[in-house]
Amino acid sequence: MKISRRDLFKVSMGAGTALTISSILRAQAAGVDPKTVRMVKTGDLQVFDPIFTTANITADHGAAIYDTLFSVDSKFAPHPQMVEKWSISDDKKTYTFMLRDGLAWHDGSPVTAADCVASIRRWGQVHPGGQLIVELASNISRVDDKTFAIALKEPLGLLIDILADLTPPCLFIMREKDAMRPATEQVTTNIGSGPFKFNEALAKPGASFTYDRNEKYVPRSEVADGLAGGKVVRVDRVIWENISDQQTSLAALQTGEIDFLQGPPGDLYPVIENDINLQLEVLNKGGADICLRMNFLQKPFDNVKARQALLHLIDQEALLRAMAPDAKSGRPVTSIFGNNTPMTNDENTGWYKTGGNAEKAKQLFSEAGYAGEKVVILQPTNVATFSDAAQIVAAALRKIGVNAVLAPSDWGGLVARRANKGLVENGGWNLFITDEIDYSLANPLGTPFLVASGEKAWYGWPKNEEYEALRANWAKVNTLEERKSLARKMQHVWWDFVGDIRLGQIVSPTARRKTLRGVIGMPQIIPMWSMLKI
Repeated sequence: MKISRRDLFKVSMGAGTALTISSILRAQAAGVDPKTVRMVKTGDLQVFDPIFTTANITADHGAAIYDTLFSVDSKFAPHPQMVEKWSISDDKKTYTFMLRDGLAWHDGSPVTAADCVASIRRWGQVHPGGQLIVELASNISRVDDKTFAIALKEPLGLLIDILADLTPPCLFIMREKDAMRPATEQVTTNIGSGPFKFNEALAKPGASFTYDRNEKYVPRSEVADGLAGGKVVRVDRVIWENISDQQTSLAALQTGEIDFLQGPPGDLYPVIENDINLQLEVLNKGGADICLRMNFLQKPFDNVKARQALLHLIDQEALLRAMAPDAKSGRPVTSIFGNNTPMTNDENTGWYKTGGNAEKAKQLFSEAGYAGEKVVILQPTNVATFSDAAQIVAAALRKIGVNAVLAPSDWGGLVARRANKGLVENGGWNLFITDEIDYSLANPLGTPFLVASGEKAWYGWPKNEEYEALRANWAKVNTLEERKSLARKMQHVWWDFVGDIRLGQIVSPTARRKTLRGVIGMPQIIPMWSMLKI
């Protein structure tokens, strides 16, 4: 096929960027393979261990190659997945689980109860609800090759819900020899028992990763519903292409070089909507809350006054104009429990002011004893929303005299650096921007964003004993009204010590070619089973 200058110009104008000749030729060479799906994810996959990190791209990798004991349906109710049946003792303290038939690792060996025990223990080192289970457990043990038990010191009515929680780090079951590694050390293999196999031979770090259908995977017999039910794979291969420039990604989507684009920029929505071959689709209808995490271990944010300064400085409306150019997709958020959950409330939100309060912020930085220290803001240049927000936050800080410095990298580099607890001179950091699914913020035993246990907490390591004492009661209250009351008390304390800063809530669509069907819409995880091309 001959490519004319006019054809190339049309493509370039439609995408809002110049698409290279080589890109079009690659698309033509690839052809239209109905059994291969090509996706561009938000960011680059650099950490493969879904227990080691909470990064969503790693959770998607985990959902592809690993399986879970329980999964949630589209209404977030838990259902058995690897488990065939389970029972609870009369005193409500011992849960016994039997695995279903047909479970096998990608290397051909059978999945055993010992694998499950080791995986629960490792996950329990880092997941807030898992930590509670491990703390309350008198024993987590193998009964026989297909049966294991969790014996508790006291009843925990939320145990099954916690095991099924889809907030990263999710409880993905790993081989015992992998799960014996501490959660602070990455598992270096990619052997699971899930519906896809990771193709090591075709892995091209920085360029692409390939997942092949696991032909020996035995799905459940139930119809798929959310993440529950039968994980039926309807394609042979899924390839994650790493295209860091979003306009280039969109051009590739238009030409058919890729089938799915996870995070198209808002200013290109009209281009997608006007293309008869493309479809915008919101998979996570509750949206995500954009969050600024502060490093409690280093100056200046080891001082509560400096954290309060940021709370007053932030202009959510200005940030939303940059992060969500489509006015319908963004709104301010002042509750630590999100905008759309049963726990959302307005307790202790008097600090919120349209446009922010720069003078108050400047005063509080002065009271904190800020002396011109460098404030390093991690900036993921391949995630436009966070990159733009980082630049706006940096500009606002500089305007009130703070020595704010951007540290640009791709998202994978940010994920690696945010684990550094050291000084900025030694590769540490002060601020970074991320997000959490609004749905997850309803559950302080699920999301690590609502933990304030110091160095045991999530990145930023917020610490407040009063708040943690309240959070410890979450599993002990039984009614919705009791949880709502507890949520208000927790939020009051949180905004006093300022565990993090919310920058706004965004509901973002994905973009796909209309020939790609069956993409399951759920918060957090974008599963690859059920997809097909027509």
